[in-house]
Amino acid sequence: MAQHVRGVIARTKNAPVELTTVVVPDPGPGEAVVKVQACGVCHTDLHYRQGGINDEFPFLLGHEAAGIVEAVGENVTDVAPGDFVILNWRAVCGQCRACLRGRPWYCFNTHNATQKMTLEDGTALSPALGIGAFVEKTLVAAGQCTKVDPAASAAAAGLLGCGVMAGLGAAINTGGVGRGDSVAVIGCGGVGNAAVVGARLAGAARIVAVDIDDRKLETAKKLGATHTVNSASTDAVEAIRELTGGFGADVVIEAVGRPETYQQAFYARDLAGTVVLVGVPTPEMRLDLPLLDVFGRGGALKSSWYGDCLPSRDFPMLIDLYLQGRLDLDAFVTETIALDEVEQAFERMHAGDVLRSVVLL
Repeated sequence: MAQHVRGVIARTKNAPVELTTVVVPDPGPGEAVVKVQACGVCHTDLHYRQGGINDEFPFLLGHEAAGIVEAVGENVTDVAPGDFVILNWRAVCGQCRACLRGRPWYCFNTHNATQKMTLEDGTALSPALGIGAFVEKTLVAAGQCTKVDPAASAAAAGLLGCGVMAGLGAAINTGGVGRGDSVAVIGCGGVGNAAVVGARLAGAARIVAVDIDDRKLETAKKLGATHTVNSASTDAVEAIRELTGGFGADVVIEAVGRPETYQQAFYARDLAGTVVLVGVPTPEMRLDLPLLDVFGRGGALKSSWYGDCLPSRDFPMLIDLYLQGRLDLDAFVTETIALDEVEQAFERMHAGDVLRSVVLL
């Protein structure tokens, strides 16, 4: 029988979000219903509300979440009722060309639930990133549930569902940061600071954090940055070169998603170094670089989708590191809020006042 629960939706473009009743159907084949315990407030949710993703309103917002599996449909074997899971938006298919080549983190046919959650009048909701977790219970594809150790805090664990995983993975998976490397991270919000943590975990010897907000730079230093640069008053490229023996960093991670900061990343890397773009640009943005410089500097220019993570591989491992005290996910939880405080959390996020607000349910 379908369940009626409370959830946060964006009904129209740029309108304030609203708390309303959401109808959650019983899980069908390959689906699961998850009782959400915590969900982070991510920039992507704000992009949905602003119409920056698509115009398939109304949206059921929220996607960076953890909770308990309540029920599963037919043919579900990987998770069972009672399992503590992190939700992910990359439920790999196992059959596409990326999966068959052994690169499932690039899966081109990820799964979402077949059924739709609705409003009480039957209006279908578009779940953010195929999840929709600003709600007491959500319907997802079972492959979007990754079982992890239930000893972990739901508020911290859920952050691996998007932003923290994106930053950690940009450093470890995409950037391939190794022991003794020099790393620069441009943009030190939640994703950028997670990249700082990832670089530290990977054994980087020098980690340079760059931002225009001293508050974010102070956080980056607490999380493992060895040096900080405020690019509002200092030339970021020259500062990074000076801090790396005049050469530039081995890996530069761009966590802003703007042409000007990407150019900084490009010129702040060492010859044959790597640039990783994890910041998300908008459709109208363009990049102009001398092709000779692209050729002459060598190395690699990469984009990082979701930190190139494979949830079944990465989430349990990172939760183990968290429980061992080697990965401070709690440091990313600036505040915990109620379900009806999401709109105010968007305002604090936009002002740069928080790394993450996390809704507790």
